[in-house]
Amino acid sequence: SAEAGLAAAEAAIGTARAQVVDAEAAVDAAEAAIDSIEVLIADATLTSPRDGRVQYRIAQEGEIVAPGGRILNLVDLGDVYMTFFLPTSQAGLVEVGTEVRLVMDAAPGYVIPAQVSYVADVAQFTPRTVETAEEREKLMFRVRARVDPELLQKYANYVKTGLPGVAYVRIDPAVEWPESLSNLVQ
Repeated sequence: SAEAGLAAAEAAIGTARAQVVDAEAAVDAAEAAIDSIEVLIADATLTSPRDGRVQYRIAQEGEIVAPGGRILNLVDLGDVYMTFFLPTSQAGLVEVGTEVRLVMDAAPGYVIPAQVSYVADVAQFTPRTVETAEEREKLMFRVRARVDPELLQKYANYVKTGLPGVAYVRIDPAVEWPESLSNLVQ
């Protein structure tokens, strides 16, 4: 009777061990399922290569997009600039780094400091024939004034794209800005 009890106990222990092995296998299977789901979520999660604000959605939910296709249009708030044009006589005096003051039509009371970050090396608007000095004066060069990224971060909620405005360029650094352009956004 004692031997039968011992055999029954050993059988119960063997059954319990088999249940433990089954439970460990179930835990391993569940962990593998979790890992698989996490990989699927990571693959399906869109991330932007830079900080910015969504300007508009190109593809709508449920649409199929090819790999590398566009989903959203982002505004890069670290690289905001205004493009304007200067005639030859002034463009020739402007250097990269020249101070600029921007006044947006939507916020005329605010003067935004900027610096020239680009001056085109060829004219953008060229008459059909450029034979006289007077005609060459009509040539216009594209200039880009970039706003300081730290200032942009401070006012990120107010940054909009495509707003019209006026750019004032200080060609002679010895000349002071007029008072109307001295009250800068800080």
